[in-house]
Amino acid sequence: MLPYKSLIQVDRESSVSLYIQVCNTFIALITNGTLKPSDILPSSRVLAELIGINRNTVKLAYEELISQGWAESIDRKGVFVLSKLPLISRIKLPENSNKQSQEGFIWENRFQKEINTLGRKTSKNLIVIDDGFPDVRLAPIDQLMREYRSLSRKFYGKNFLKYGNTLGSENLRRAICNYLSNTRGLSISPENIIITKGSQMGIYLASQLLLNSNDIIAVGISSFATADETFQYSGANLERIPIDENGMDTAYLEEILKYKKIKAVYVIPHHHCPTGVTMSMERRLKLLNLAKEYRFAIIEDDYDFDFHYENKPYLPLASIDHNQNVIYIGSISKTFAPALRIGFMIASAAFIEAAASLRKMIDRQGDTLLEEAFAIMFENGEMERHFRKSLKIYKQRRNHFCDLLQSDFKNEIDFKIPEGGLAVWANFHERINLVKMAEVASENGLSISNGRFYKNDFFNTNAIRMGFASLDENETEKAFTILKKVLS
Repeated sequence: MLPYKSLIQVDRESSVSLYIQVCNTFIALITNGTLKPSDILPSSRVLAELIGINRNTVKLAYEELISQGWAESIDRKGVFVLSKLPLISRIKLPENSNKQSQEGFIWENRFQKEINTLGRKTSKNLIVIDDGFPDVRLAPIDQLMREYRSLSRKFYGKNFLKYGNTLGSENLRRAICNYLSNTRGLSISPENIIITKGSQMGIYLASQLLLNSNDIIAVGISSFATADETFQYSGANLERIPIDENGMDTAYLEEILKYKKIKAVYVIPHHHCPTGVTMSMERRLKLLNLAKEYRFAIIEDDYDFDFHYENKPYLPLASIDHNQNVIYIGSISKTFAPALRIGFMIASAAFIEAAASLRKMIDRQGDTLLEEAFAIMFENGEMERHFRKSLKIYKQRRNHFCDLLQSDFKNEIDFKIPEGGLAVWANFHERINLVKMAEVASENGLSISNGRFYKNDFFNTNAIRMGFASLDENETEKAFTILKKVLS
């Protein structure tokens, strides 16, 4: 007889009835191959004594097993596992959970090469120099949650808890139209916008609609690695275009276009990721002309337009595109709080309608109530006040951060003071092993990038993005004290 005393454990505190617990345990023993067809089960008296429950409870469990078709009762012989059940081999647990089961369904893991590229631990005790994220402590979360709760209590707010428009809240789309018109010169209507779960969803939707297997998309030699992976996942091939202090080299791109069919160009003209350079107006106009001539799409990732500290930023490509060749992707998450997944994608109405159809397959809609709350925040001016306040604070933090870099790390780190954005592109001396640096820093209480995220087959610089926005002055000083110790 099997060791039922250890195999069947009942929880008297559980809301599940004891006889159902026993029944479910027997089902598990049958489906994992421990009990086979026609095996006899212990008598109700014996099992009750073994596991310390009432005999009637065992009888109820057996009756439930029989009614569900797992067991059968034979007069004057006992209760048996149903003889008609197929024979199931005893399940052997895989030695390595990362490996595919040899007996399960066949599939291909297309993400095996994905690595922990930031080399960070998530301990709350670590000081984090991130890749350039906003300080969530500055975000007016209380006001947002107040609007959220207020909407949920109103009679018309209950409608926002039902299925809504896959494009997203019309109020938020209208509010974003007004905001982008005032700040970026974009002349659009709500039909041109789909609300996404951050900019990454926009990149995914655009790639799936634009790219087929073996299509070519042009990206920077240095580029946002997650976007590159998204394009490759769609089956496309990447054509690497040089990036210099003026952004993507459009003259190089033009030469490529003479003998290769480019389906799309992915570009981050404002604060290129990872290097932070800004594309010149001359090259922006050249790229738009090339798109018109060669009929390719431009995916413009404008993830942090709102943060510029010196001169006024250039208008986005989408603002000066008169041929509907630009797909404009932006994010509220990157400027407010990363965990609140609100972004947007802007394109022709037909393209946006197709994006909504695709989005419906993977995510029926976003959080309508949250979107409505954000719409109110835009309409009452709270978002604009937040951007003005945070811009002033981030400029002070940038100046302090860069002053310390110049004074304390002049022999280890070369950089340019960024005109905008939330991070410094820091080139480390070639003698410094960034992976080792990140490991040792973590042991000393500092989380910092190991540089692997930014590298690809064409780009292998010894540099990382060092975010200054999410750290106040005291936290920056503590972080640099640790980093100085690690590097020395």
